[in-house]
Amino acid sequence: MQVKGQYSIPCGEMLSHGVEGGMNYDSVLITGASSGLGEEFAMQLAPRSRQLVLVARREKMLKTIAERIVETNPHVDVLIEVADLADAAERDSLMLRIARLGIVPDLLINNAGLGDYGEFITADWSKLEAQIKVNVEALTHLSYRVASGMVEKGRGAILNVSSLASLMPIADFAVYAATKAYVTSFSEALRIELREHGIAVLALCPGPVHTGFGAVARRGDGHREIPGREWFYVEKEQVVAEGLEALERGKARHFPHFKTAAAALVIAAVPMVLMRLAMSSRPRKQ
Repeated sequence: MQVKGQYSIPCGEMLSHGVEGGMNYDSVLITGASSGLGEEFAMQLAPRSRQLVLVARREKMLKTIAERIVETNPHVDVLIEVADLADAAERDSLMLRIARLGIVPDLLINNAGLGDYGEFITADWSKLEAQIKVNVEALTHLSYRVASGMVEKGRGAILNVSSLASLMPIADFAVYAATKAYVTSFSEALRIELREHGIAVLALCPGPVHTGFGAVARRGDGHREIPGREWFYVEKEQVVAEGLEALERGKARHFPHFKTAAAALVIAAVPMVLMRLAMSSRPRKQ
């Protein structure tokens, strides 16, 4: 995929410090920012950021979100970057363009992610490969490129969007759950390494959230959401708000909403032999 470059929305004055409602940021880089949790992160961070760099594949949607942000937050500078994060060359080009503009993010939101719901052996390999490249490779690559700049500045934060699924093997979601297990483990280790440099790292582990994720992950023309109980879903606004609060409190891992946190406690306490039985009786793809 050819990189289309950036689209800049003019802005007014830069953000001054002291905005209520949480920590202020100079420059925030958000991946998967064209919808879902990425869009919500942009909306909630706009009032307390000087600059937002929004990254996704869908340029039209990024432009619409950028215009909405500037309309309600005229102080913020919004830069959109169209890139396919599954492509290493596009990631390199993205980071080169950002560096040429003198941008050193002090907050990285690794939100971009893909899923594929169905049996492993019947999957399209290209879709499985894209999951691994986006969920694991791109997240790790961007963390690597951004963290060094944060260390030089002596401050910064990284929020990696993982999942409750990272705690267990899930049939029909085998690769997705495995990639999120990587994200959670990687975030924990990176946090230990970067803590002495004043850099916070959080693994945000939501349960099911109503976004466009289910529609993309499901194969064919079936239902748009992954099977589950509606009562277990958490609104994206709460997921993002809790995630940012947990990051600023220096937490290593956060499960938004008490029901997700309770589920995580139960999963952690269940022996693997019982977990296998539970996962075997879970509703399967129809």
